Amino acid sequence: MLSETAFRVGDRHVRVNLEPVPYLKRDVEERICDFDEVILGFDGELAIEEALRCMQCPEPQACTLNCPAGNDIPEALWLISQGRFVEAAQVFAATSPLPEVCGRVCPNLCQEGCVLSTRRGAASIGKLEAFVADVAREAGALAIPVPATRSGKRVAVVGSGPAGITVAEDMVKLGHEVTVYEAWPEPGGVLVYGIPSFKLEKHVVMRKIRDLEEAGVTFVTNTRIGEAITLDDLQEEYDAVFLGTGAGVEARMDIPGEDLQGVYTSTDFLIRANVPEAMRPADKKEPPQIGRRVAVIGGGDTAVDCARSAIRLGATDVTIVYRRTEAEMPGNAKERAICLEEGVRIDYLQAPVEYIGDEQGRLRAMKIVPMTLGEPDRSGRRRPVPMEGAEFVREVDTVVLAVGYWPDPLLGERTPDLATHKWGLILADETVGATSREGVFAAGDNVHGPDLVITAIAAAHKAAASMAAYLEGQPVPRPAPPETKQ
Repeated sequence: MLSETAFRVGDRHVRVNLEPVPYLKRDVEERICDFDEVILGFDGELAIEEALRCMQCPEPQACTLNCPAGNDIPEALWLISQGRFVEAAQVFAATSPLPEVCGRVCPNLCQEGCVLSTRRGAASIGKLEAFVADVAREAGALAIPVPATRSGKRVAVVGSGPAGITVAEDMVKLGHEVTVYEAWPEPGGVLVYGIPSFKLEKHVVMRKIRDLEEAGVTFVTNTRIGEAITLDDLQEEYDAVFLGTGAGVEARMDIPGEDLQGVYTSTDFLIRANVPEAMRPADKKEPPQIGRRVAVIGGGDTAVDCARSAIRLGATDVTIVYRRTEAEMPGNAKERAICLEEGVRIDYLQAPVEYIGDEQGRLRAMKIVPMTLGEPDRSGRRRPVPMEGAEFVREVDTVVLAVGYWPDPLLGERTPDLATHKWGLILADETVGATSREGVFAAGDNVHGPDLVITAIAAAHKAAASMAAYLEGQPVPRPAPPETKQ
């Protein structure tokens, strides 16, 4: 093993030519038969070997700059290379409350900045992060420190996804009393109810929830704020409120036949397929009823998740139908490659225009129109244009709609002075997380739209810092409400 001095300063010409260390992954034939995690990652020996590849670049280090949360990646990888796994995990945990989650599901923006990308391949930062976080969590070394003296302030957190977990941890560390409200039957939000188990097993999230509970955080589940309990009610009871409700309302295409039996929305399908029955809401206890032929409509990571779930449920002909080409596809290319490896097909430049049912109201086919690409739209991607007169019908037993998400509009509709915009996104200053209502803060997907776990964490840290200042009586700038709510 290289000495510390040689590792951190010299011998870079040696390390730059070290071959990447393959991480462990389950065989296709085995993994498609269950919902257990596919990526096994590293063991201790392999982790040390891979971490030794880190160049320990001088500041500013591109990997850290690329991470929205600013993880000190070179320091963590140095500790891993020395076998100091718990200390490495604590470095990651200093800036991210969910290192074991980000290591599994983040598309690894940090790795995109790694200088080794241009040589033999970036260091496997995400897999290393997940490994050391698991080691440290199992050892109880990531317990949340809380002050002996409480502040006397009470904070409500709405939503227990990545943003809500981040704010809850930041607040309880400051000695505030924290209560988290979650609409689903169990805490975890999208981490439990939106991400399949073969990418992130539920127990990984539950360990974090347990640590938060041991630190004093209270979770109230099966409670959707805006129904029996309003935002006004929360503000009467708490000194500050954080809204981390995400973007969980599924978009629809509004084409004929969407109400047929056999047509699922993505969240409904993923919950029924992936979440243990005891954790599902009452209206989703039954598993999805699928046939041999499954079509998933959409091109993002959720579409890939649904297709891989369908394979595990026994479908033998699973197709992702996407209206653009692979070049415009918004999802993670590595996840897409795993999906293809498991037997899923992708049909590009196609879009359904009608779902066709039988006399019993059960889906039996869909009408598809081929597409061609026109000029770029506002997203910068070329706009799909239907090829008139070229429609055809494909037999299909099950369709899953994975065409996008919107934020839940309920809070905005029930709270007139909580400013929203762009289809229900909460208007908040993303540098401080303040909303138009005093004492109410927001961050994550309900502010900037569907994005990454680490992006929500980074924004939530900023909102938590502003909440802390507000609770101390410091002024926090709030955005001016728009003239009319949309």
